[in-house]
Amino acid sequence: MRWPTTREELLEAQERLAYGVVPRWAPRDPPLWIGGCVICFLQSAPGPGFAGDAAFAAATLFYKGRANASAVVEGTAWADFEPGMLALREGPLLSAAVRSLPRLPDVLLVNATGRDHPRHAGLAVHLGAMLGVPTIGVTKNPFNAAGPEPENRAGARSALFLGREHVAFSLRLAPDVQPIVVHAGHRTDPVTAADVVWSCFGGARTPEPLRLARQLARTARSRAEAQWRKPHP
Repeated sequence: MRWPTTREELLEAQERLAYGVVPRWAPRDPPLWIGGCVICFLQSAPGPGFAGDAAFAAATLFYKGRANASAVVEGTAWADFEPGMLALREGPLLSAAVRSLPRLPDVLLVNATGRDHPRHAGLAVHLGAMLGVPTIGVTKNPFNAAGPEPENRAGARSALFLGREHVAFSLRLAPDVQPIVVHAGHRTDPVTAADVVWSCFGGARTPEPLRLARQLARTARSRAEAQWRKPHP
């Protein structure tokens, strides 16, 4: 498979991913190799984001709760920002970052939605299918899914539904902290997704593999910004 290059190709790919039959991932006995990937952009103009924006994708690999490896890849956004179409803008560079790790993770956390998507195939689903890796989406808020907030205690979760389909959990990692949304992705269900993310809790609102990946991507962006600001002789 290759990444779609047009909006029409992505819509067709999302339909295939939404209704394709894939074996459900069953986590083996721990410890797992857990990955995380994040992308950030240096935008050239005000607005939500455009094709050609400088991009910095980072991927991490954790084993036994500790960072084992990381990779950062620089490139450009393939498309303008459009809700529900992030695979067109971000997918290829995120894929390159994960493939730059010394090995693929057993499961990958993606800063994107999964089944909570207008066509039930968000970036987390698409990236997992392209890599051949089970994935879990992690976001601050749901896309279209709805449900109650979890109780105000560490580890509390409440189901989020898109229509009648259970697609995600709202998961509170600590008391008095806003919950995050944990999405079923490629080959994963909401329960497994929430269990894996809870195992990655390191004290911050963001699970550790994603927190470190975000830090690395932002550091790469800051270095690029500093380099570009230097006066030219």
